[in-house]
Amino acid sequence: MTIWAIVPAAGVGLRMGSSTPKQYLPINGVPVIAVALQKLASIAEIKKIIVALHPQDELFSQLKPAPDKRVVTVVGGDDRQRSVLKALRRLKEEEEVEARDWVLVHDAARPCVLSSDIRRLLAQLQDHDVGGLLGAPAENTLKQVDDQELVQNTIDRTGVWNAFTPQMFRYGLLLAALEAAVENNAVTTDEASAVELMGYRPQMIEGASTNIKITHAADLELATKILELQE
Repeated sequence: MTIWAIVPAAGVGLRMGSSTPKQYLPINGVPVIAVALQKLASIAEIKKIIVALHPQDELFSQLKPAPDKRVVTVVGGDDRQRSVLKALRRLKEEEEVEARDWVLVHDAARPCVLSSDIRRLLAQLQDHDVGGLLGAPAENTLKQVDDQELVQNTIDRTGVWNAFTPQMFRYGLLLAALEAAVENNAVTTDEASAVELMGYRPQMIEGASTNIKITHAADLELATKILELQE
């Protein structure tokens, strides 16, 4: 099977409260995105990795260590789904892509994903018609609140999972799902939600709960400890 990868990295990370986009903040001296790309590059079966960048990005070209030779860039869009869509179209322009090829989409701000989890995703989905994603069952009690953050009720967490990345889908299906989402102005927070809007049911594959997304400043310290333990 042919496998491609996309890394949406056009965001500016406003919740981080830093003038530097969160994907470029350092973990042990190495930018977050560089670590995430190293994890993808460890999977030899991935043929090309496309990184969608902000139009004014001036940092990616300065990355150290330099990205794997399979990494190329494209100018991203105004949001995640448009960035991934641009990368999918770029892929079709430059490569012989089949509708049933696999596309892995991974967050630039998830440096702690295990290579073994990516391999598990590939192995368990290789014959799947749709695709799926890494995740883990929700462990905390879930509360629904109103706009004043007052608790309205407790949500049953049975069958509720946290969604991670990579998320892996057939090229043709993901392209159609994101094109439909953009055309219909649908709000999607990940690739799986766009596929779900098409009426499909992605497969959830359990991965390590340490596959955190860097969102707040404290996450950098936590990610540093996780990576140290992984080593």
